[in-house]
Amino acid sequence: MISALNRLVDLVEEHLAEDPDVRALAASVGSTEYHLRRMFSSLAGMPLSEYVRRRRMTVAAAEVVRGEQDLLGIAVRHGYGSTEAFGRAFRAVHGAGPGDVRREGGPLRTQPQLRFRLTVEGSVPMDTRLVNHPAFRLIGHAARVPLVHQGVNPRIQEHIAALPPAEHQRLKALADTVPEGLLQVCDDVDPDGREGSELTYLHGVAVTRDTAVPVDLDAIEVPDGMWAVFRTSGPHPQALQTAWAATATDWFPSNPWRLRPGPSIVSTLDHAPDFTTATCELWLPVEPE
Repeated sequence: MISALNRLVDLVEEHLAEDPDVRALAASVGSTEYHLRRMFSSLAGMPLSEYVRRRRMTVAAAEVVRGEQDLLGIAVRHGYGSTEAFGRAFRAVHGAGPGDVRREGGPLRTQPQLRFRLTVEGSVPMDTRLVNHPAFRLIGHAARVPLVHQGVNPRIQEHIAALPPAEHQRLKALADTVPEGLLQVCDDVDPDGREGSELTYLHGVAVTRDTAVPVDLDAIEVPDGMWAVFRTSGPHPQALQTAWAATATDWFPSNPWRLRPGPSIVSTLDHAPDFTTATCELWLPVEPE
């Protein structure tokens, strides 16, 4: 995976004026575009599309400062059809227009070329198991919410708080398969993990395909397949967030599995009355590399 990500970085440099063909590269290294994009955004801390934009404007800024070519020529070489479109993209990265930078020499916010390296970590074992799960349903109350990388997602909080206490008990009574208990489900997530992009959040439970779905509940159909299940215990939500990050930095690079499209599921198995500590399971859909 590390070598595939570095090949992706090289591909970006070779084709800065156009979007990289991630699908073809993924196929050449025995992976998928979905997994490669998810791993890139997790490890780089930014979506691939944002990295491409920053690198493109970093290289363009050097040409603007040198002043050897008019701005339209620079814009066209970097994939923009007009100086106006180029100027908007340039300002979004550097905080100043290309004309200002040409006169003043800055300000510039450059993006260095990324290079992924394998470091020796993983000194703390991850409590993981692989589950081959038949097709099932996730049922509950769903909402479209923005993706928030850090801190509490207020839209999800509002969504859960709007449900009466009796509804939580009703949902628990409907559950008849694993993952157990009330579930936090994220589905239809942008593979690039762009901040603010929309996803489907469902607060609900897992049921078999034969279980009737009440008409007032939303449902997500989940096909059969393999799941990597990571158990965490300790301060909440820190222990869960640490494990989620470690799946990208430690587990996937060292195991012959890759993410496949599908929902990610968090099951809370036990928790303190004030929720300061909890035991959780993180379910991620996977397939063999």
